[in-house]
Amino acid sequence: MNAVPVRLVDHPLVHDALVSLRDKRTAPEDFRRGATRISVLLAAEALRSVPTRDVTVETPLGPASGRRVRPEVVVVPVLRAGLGMLDAVLELVPGARVGHIGLQRDEMTAVASQYYSKLPPNLDTSYVLIIDPMLATGGSAVAALDLLRRAGATAIRIVCIVAAPEGIAVVEQQHPTVEIYTPVVDRMLNEHKYIVPGLGDFGDRLYGTT
Repeated sequence: MNAVPVRLVDHPLVHDALVSLRDKRTAPEDFRRGATRISVLLAAEALRSVPTRDVTVETPLGPASGRRVRPEVVVVPVLRAGLGMLDAVLELVPGARVGHIGLQRDEMTAVASQYYSKLPPNLDTSYVLIIDPMLATGGSAVAALDLLRRAGATAIRIVCIVAAPEGIAVVEQQHPTVEIYTPVVDRMLNEHKYIVPGLGDFGDRLYGTT
């Protein structure tokens, strides 16, 4: 459908968690558990292609060969909703460094404006994951990508829980080499720029602020 590399994650447990997140009856505490489950699985898939190096370690019974992740992994949640995915990713990569990008969408224009940015150094030699649950208009994703590119990042992946065709198209236009990992591309955006059928406002449902 699009030239941008969209990696649809089809694991049964991903889609089981996604159904719970979509269900409007899911309480905030169950929503948080579902967000953690799906984030672990999506991040594992996005890290499938991370480079490794060969190592040898000593077990209690002798040497064993293996592989370790070679570059540093940097996880960048887009505030505030991306924070709901952060702990899950850090469970997979405890040594990852964390950057933060604060973007706020104007409710009338749907244009994202930056209000905060704190990124670790040496992004040019790091494997960067942007985590943002909803890829809707693509404005926040492109703003985050622009910022990371200016900071030197070259190997970047986007991990989202639900994506819209409109958002994918915008990322394709602005950053065609960035891979997007998601379990689903929904039908469209409505007049308020919400993904349909989507799952509502992720941050509000995660933090019980609906």
